[in-house]
Formats: sequence, structure tokens, C-alpha cells
Amino acid sequence: MNDETADIRILSSSGDAGHQLERASEPAAKKKRSKISAKAATAAIEARIGHKFADATLLATAFTHVSALKSARKRGDSYQRMEFLGDHVLGLIVSDMLYRAFPNADEGELSKRLADLVRKESCADVAKSLGLVDDIKLGAVGAGAGARLRKSVLGDICEAVIGAVFLDGGYSAAAQFVERNWTERMRKPRRPLRDPKTVLQEWAQGKGLPTPVYREIERTGPHHDPQFRVAVDLPGLAPAEGLGGSKRAAEKVAASVMIAREGVGGGSNDG
Repeated sequence: MNDETADIRILSSSGDAGHQLERASEPAAKKKRSKISAKAATAAIEARIGHKFADATLLATAFTHVSALKSARKRGDSYQRMEFLGDHVLGLIVSDMLYRAFPNADEGELSKRLADLVRKESCADVAKSLGLVDDIKLGAVGAGAGARLRKSVLGDICEAVIGAVFLDGGYSAAAQFVERNWTERMRKPRRPLRDPKTVLQEWAQGKGLPTPVYREIERTGPHHDPQFRVAVDLPGLAPAEGLGGSKRAAEKVAASVMIAREGVGGGSNDG
């Protein structure tokens, strides 16, 4: 074997070793990129939530659906336990917010406001506003269920996030998160808090007036789809009318019309 052939073999061997080294380093490089990517994803979620986690595993658990678990027996590794905690933490914080924000509201009104603010739909709205839907970790079963599943668990995820923030940063951190995302909703409820007929009756009693009287003026439309026109009467006031698909619905509209016309304070949502 001449020197040139030997050189070629050495180079070839060296090249093979280089390829082997390169192949061996690929998993490590992928693992490093994966870690960087995971850190970046966590940082992005933290920025939206407004809390930097000392223990990032709490945040990861808060977004893990049970369908993503390798073993169904390890349900504690999903968001379910944190959702349980977050649900009660949310109730306490919102109750405190309501108590301080509405000093003239009685227990009944505070309870109605609380129920509206902590229901799953409200929590799901917060999750959507924070863009958390795409961060949920779903397994094959969960992913196969599509948008329906994601929509159904959004409220749970939001409560789990509250639980995770509470575990990581305590009550103060959880309160800051809830106040940022619920204060505007607290000030402007999406649904009427009280039945307008009840509001009108209480206002009339406060004025020394008798109970409002509702009377059907007209019924139109087919039997299967009627329309009722109802008037409400109070002494000294012009009647107010309302239309509805049932007598009760028409009565509520009539009461709302009189409340708005007379400037009844109890009909507003400002507590």
C-alpha cells in the first residue's frame, strides 16, 4: 500500500468518525433546541398571564388535559386538581372584590353578582381574552374531539391557572391576576342581575305605592307563536307597555320600560 492510499483511508476513516460524531450530537442539539423552545413558550404564557413562575411545572400541569396523560391512573398530573383549588380561590377573591366595590349591596345582590362572575362561561371568556386556547395540551382523544372539547375545558383551564398562580405566588399573586381580568366584568355585568318586575315592585313600595298591576292589552299571532302586549300600572304614573312571546316576558319588558322612564336607580347595575 503506497502512502497516497494510506492517506485516503485515513481521511475516509476520519470522515466516518466525523459523521458519527455529528449523528451522535444531533439528539443533544434537538434536546437543547426543545428546551429553548419550551422556555420561550413558557415565557410567552407567563407574559400573558402576568406572573413569572418560580416553579414552571405548576404552569405546565395547569394546561395538561387528562387525555394527554400517558397513564389514566395519574390524573393528578392533569389540571383537574388545580381547577378545584382555583375555583375556590376565585370565589374568595371575587367575593372580596364585590364586598369592597358595592358597600350598599345586600347579600342577595352580592350572591347574584358572584354567581355571574365565577361561572364557567365567564372563566372561558377570560381564557379566550388571554389567548390560552392554543396552549392546552391534548392527547389523541382530546385532539380528536376538536373545538368542542377545547371550548368545554377553557373555563377549567382558567381556574387551573388561578390555582397554579396561588400555589406559586400565594394569595396576593392570585388576587392580582383575578383583579386584572375580572374588575371590568364586575363593573359591567353582561346579564341583568335582578328581575325588572322585582326592581319595580321594590321601588314602588319604597315610594309608598301599591304593587304594580299588569294587564294584557292584546294577543296576536298564531297559537304556536303568540305575541303579547302587556301594560303595567301604578297610581299617579302613565302606564308602560311591553311586547313578548309570553305574558311573563311582556311583563318584564313593560317593567323595564317604566324603570327606564322613571329613572329607577335599582334598575342599574352600579350597585
